[in-house]
Amino acid sequence: MGRLTTHVLDTARGCPGQGIMIDVYRLSATQREHLGSVTTNDDGRCDAPLLEGDAFTAGEYELVFHAGVYLRLQHKDASEPRFLDVIPLRFGVADANQHYHVPLLLSPYGYTTYRGS
Repeated sequence: MGRLTTHVLDTARGCPGQGIMIDVYRLSATQREHLGSVTTNDDGRCDAPLLEGDAFTAGEYELVFHAGVYLRLQHKDASEPRFLDVIPLRFGVADANQHYHVPLLLSPYGYTTYRGS
């Protein structure tokens, strides 16, 4: 059974990005469907997969990480307005029977992502 998971790592501090809200969307040619919202736990992870089973299908998705509040609280030297606030990640799922892990590696002035395992 395929599933979609994520986690957030604060690379500037070397610790999990806890308390970050994430919105999950499915994209189509005509709409952006909100599938739900979660908040990262103390380990920077979500307590359950974002999507799994019949809810996880091939197609395009977007994860929107609301990182601005976290960055302001954890990095007192971060500028106002924040350089990073809301971070959208769009990606495609070719085979919904596989595990798609899409982490966010975050710092006040940059981020990266990859398809993990």
